Amino acid sequence: MCSTRTPYLVTRARAGPRLTFVRAQTTMLAPKPEVLAMPQLSNLAARDVETVLHPNTNLATLPETGPLILERGEGCWVIDSEGRRYLEGMAGLWCTALGYGNEELIEAATAQMRKLAYAHLFGGRSHDPAIELAEKLKEIAPVPISKVFFCSSGSEANDTQVKLVWYMNNALGRPRKKKIISRLKAYHGVTVASASLTGLPNNHTDFDLPISGILHTSCPHYYRFAEPGESEDDFSTRLAAELEQLILREGPDTVAAFIAEPVMGAGGVLVPPKGYFPKIMEVCRKYDVFMIDDEVICGFGRLGTMFGAEAVGYEAQSLTVAKALSSAYIPIAGVMVPEVMYQAMVDESRKIGVFGHGFTYSGHPVAAAVAVKTLEIYARERIVEKVAAKAPRFQARLSRLADHPLVGEARGLGLVGGVEMVADKATKQPFDPKKGVGAQASRFAEEEGLLVRPLPGDTLSVCPPLVISEGEIDELFDRLERALDRTLDWARRERLLAA
Repeated sequence: MCSTRTPYLVTRARAGPRLTFVRAQTTMLAPKPEVLAMPQLSNLAARDVETVLHPNTNLATLPETGPLILERGEGCWVIDSEGRRYLEGMAGLWCTALGYGNEELIEAATAQMRKLAYAHLFGGRSHDPAIELAEKLKEIAPVPISKVFFCSSGSEANDTQVKLVWYMNNALGRPRKKKIISRLKAYHGVTVASASLTGLPNNHTDFDLPISGILHTSCPHYYRFAEPGESEDDFSTRLAAELEQLILREGPDTVAAFIAEPVMGAGGVLVPPKGYFPKIMEVCRKYDVFMIDDEVICGFGRLGTMFGAEAVGYEAQSLTVAKALSSAYIPIAGVMVPEVMYQAMVDESRKIGVFGHGFTYSGHPVAAAVAVKTLEIYARERIVEKVAAKAPRFQARLSRLADHPLVGEARGLGLVGGVEMVADKATKQPFDPKKGVGAQASRFAEEEGLLVRPLPGDTLSVCPPLVISEGEIDELFDRLERALDRTLDWARRERLLAA
């Protein structure tokens, strides 16, 4: 029988950091395959191309470049299948706060698997790890919290936030108060409702999103959107006024909630301008708009405070947590619910007979046990205080990049930063997005042994594990500077810079 699979002739050759392959094409009538010169992939990489559907990836070019296959991790470093080491400059995806190979987290998972590998929370069932985790989250919450609802990802949690806001307003006799305001360039997830909250075109185009009832107000990026001569405080005042105008235009009796990240992550690492959140909160309180704090990236120390909201003066009513909650060792997320929302849900249970929402893995005991241990480590090792102590060095090295000929703005807070590259520093002229400058810079960083992430607007994001040492901070920026230098040379050769 002839196989319909395309065979690969495997070689161990490398081109830069990537493995390469030669692909053989066959037909049933051709006993000798025609060998075409193609980028060569290792056997493992070829198997990946054949079988794995990669998120947030250019699926048209992946077969040509192949994946970077990681095999193991140690502290702030990861090692690929060829043994090459990379400084993990993105903590995976903003999440491996305690780095790789933490034996306490491994043991917590192993012990819980042996004790109770799975249990659910449906129908009033429970278990120790979920109870203890909910208690700890209530204890450290920056605002009063009544209950914690568990799920497996930030997307699920923000989807839940939407449903709970709708549910609450139905219980309160406000069936028209359902619209939810997010912000342009925000990122809140990729499920249907959370992707609608997200304010990035690539997460909407051809997915038929956003859904109705989701609105977007202005992006608080001072560098890009401030008017000439406008101070940060004036810019914040204008954005608050625009939010108020949006609420009045839609009708305050129809606007239910406002959701915001303390620092916008995937939209470009956008730090709010001076006075932004206090002015936004004043508008929301004026029109009884429920405020949601998305702490998926900023929570658990990233900005030098336990919750990012504390660093930027944002006092919301409910919180979304995920990622660093378990240092990403096992998927877990949560919605931290205030008493007013919980009581509305109790009223609905009296009326309907059940709270009809939840997931198979809500409060999974192994994930909850790992999260409990993670929070214990944060407290015992004073991780948040150590981040606050290291942040000035990180931000100083980040700020120095603003002098690079390719960089328009270097911005950040705590241990997170964004480096926006431009075609002309004087005019802030961006590159043509089709030229892929950010992606090229990311590839150069990879060749320098540093993993960063290209974001919209040709911005490179850096978000290392919270346990990074000061020496590793310097190593990170040394490698990033070399990558930027190589990108500048490439952009000049390609004539991408403004004349």
